[in-house]
Amino acid sequence: MVIFLEHYFTNNQNLKSELRQITYEYNNYKFIFSSDNGVFSKNKVDYGSRLLVETLLKNVIKVNLNILDIGCGYGYLGITIAKILKSSLTMADVNKRALHLAKMNSHDNKVDAQIIESNIYDQITQTFDIIVSNPPIRAGKEVVYQMLLGAFDHLKEHGELWFVMRKDQGVKSTIKVLNEKYETTIMAKDKGFYIVKAQKIYR
Repeated sequence: MVIFLEHYFTNNQNLKSELRQITYEYNNYKFIFSSDNGVFSKNKVDYGSRLLVETLLKNVIKVNLNILDIGCGYGYLGITIAKILKSSLTMADVNKRALHLAKMNSHDNKVDAQIIESNIYDQITQTFDIIVSNPPIRAGKEVVYQMLLGAFDHLKEHGELWFVMRKDQGVKSTIKVLNEKYETTIMAKDKGFYIVKAQKIYR
């Protein structure tokens, strides 16, 4: 039971390393990601993250943006989006192994990225055009809400928070909470996953 509780949003220095590679293709782009034990969806790109990336790329046509991948894991979200949108990238996580992998993967996929160890936004000082996240539901609602609501202070005006959450993880109640600060739009729904865009608009 203790092993189960040591999840991907913690640092377990005793966790054995077993590097593996994950491939992903989008249009004419091909990516190879290194993954390991102790990070989210270590064996494949999970469906929710893929739906988030592909929905965002179909709807965002601007390039040269400033993007933050918060709770980045091994970096799939941020690296894929930043490379295709030719944008600058910051990746942040509390998990040291995830950050090591994110640094490897940004280098291997030829994406220049700033890598920051940060407990949610503690070490984030910039503002961004886009913040993306597949929030760690198992960390608890308080952490997830800090991640989603806290993005407001790190977005430029009209900046966008994009995230994925399952229907059975409380996405509808989460959207109601976010509506107090953002203008929210459900951008896609598939297999129980909701892709939500929350835009920062001063009212």
